[in-house]
Amino acid sequence: MTCNLLLVTCNFYHMKNPGSLLIVDDNKDVLSALEVLLDDEFDLLKTISNPNQIPQLLREYHFDVVLLDMNFTSSVNTGNEGIFWLNKIIEIDPEAVVVLFTAFGDVDLAVKVMKEGATDFVMKPWDNDKLLATIKAGVKLSQSRKESSKLRNTKNVLEEEISSKYPELTGDSASFNRIREIIQKTAPTDANILLTGENGTGKSLIAHEIHKKSLRANETFVTVDLGSLNENLFESELFGYKKGAFTDAKTDRVGRVESASGGTLFLDEIGNLSLAMQSKLLNLLQNKMITPLGSNLQVTVDIRLISATNKNLQAEVANGNFREDLYYRINTITIDIAPLRERPNDIELLADIFLHRYRKKYSKPTISIGPDFMDALKQHNWPGNVRELEHAIEQTIILAETDLLGRNDFHVKSNMTHNQNMSIGGTLEDIEKWAIIHALENNGGNQVKAARELNITRQTIYNKMKKYGL
Repeated sequence: MTCNLLLVTCNFYHMKNPGSLLIVDDNKDVLSALEVLLDDEFDLLKTISNPNQIPQLLREYHFDVVLLDMNFTSSVNTGNEGIFWLNKIIEIDPEAVVVLFTAFGDVDLAVKVMKEGATDFVMKPWDNDKLLATIKAGVKLSQSRKESSKLRNTKNVLEEEISSKYPELTGDSASFNRIREIIQKTAPTDANILLTGENGTGKSLIAHEIHKKSLRANETFVTVDLGSLNENLFESELFGYKKGAFTDAKTDRVGRVESASGGTLFLDEIGNLSLAMQSKLLNLLQNKMITPLGSNLQVTVDIRLISATNKNLQAEVANGNFREDLYYRINTITIDIAPLRERPNDIELLADIFLHRYRKKYSKPTISIGPDFMDALKQHNWPGNVRELEHAIEQTIILAETDLLGRNDFHVKSNMTHNQNMSIGGTLEDIEKWAIIHALENNGGNQVKAARELNITRQTIYNKMKKYGL
């Protein structure tokens, strides 16, 4: 059916198609007619007669299709204005779907604009059915491009997670066997789980084990280290952003939450969140929706949440540092992981695993652990827990001069002792590590107080603890 401007006033009564459309034409009669034709067809429709508004609108909304007139100056019909704005749109959004609209087009001009990056070309006067079909095809193409972008970002996140090479969960103590039982019962559910325990006890390994045994095991497992994430980056990292949302936003980026949709989101060091960030996280958990920075459109997400902290969140709630409503949201099930010093049976098992891992890595296949070395391991307090034990075994294998490791090969004994009056030897890094351990002990593991004692920032002490495996 061919329509002129009067005939397109027919209404179409049916469900709207998902999609957003921007129409740019200097003829207001054309805009009015297209509004009548298309307003009931798509979720979002914007019409403008001044092309200078295009850049601002593209930064405020993400349009699936831009229907762009070729000529805006009276008596000019070269199509150059349309080509100019086509290039400007593609510069702002390289994946934009642009359909050009003209009453003066010909085959040569159509070929030219297609080479410039246009998706399609429509002649005036238009056929309603053909125009609608062209726009619907453009919407599908746009959404396909967005899905491809999401998949690329998800793939990058997955590769980061896989590269971390989560080892097998290991332990034979009564407390660790109890953790295994809880994992078996809770993993198949979607219950939110809170992991508590000192730094280095293996909270991230347990989180990954829960995911592996869950019904989401074939989906993504995404980690966010909230301890290293400052407040300015919280929203962009978790919720993503659109191109142009801020100065360095050169392209659209899918956030960690959306990347985890369908799978598991692991929020490490959740106790470090400010109250402002806690509010945003609570809103996500309540509504199951996010809004990327620079976007007006909400995205529905489906995540299973696992959180971890080395803080006493109940005490933090009592002190007004952690929201009570968020606390109850994240800990349907709480798993408390005992420190390594309370699991002596696990020290031998873990040491043997780390021995096999690092003698292979450093091509020292004949090295073994002697009884004196094992006694030294069991007598040590391990303030850095499993992470510190792994670091100690790796260091020992690198420095080993004989195949049988003895007490003299236990190089961490001098700089990890807890005798305040000891004479500290070793490198500058050894002294720095000892100072951090000592400050943490003096302050009951409180990083803020330990940092204050050392006259450094909390972020610095956090980074140092990561560096030294504490």
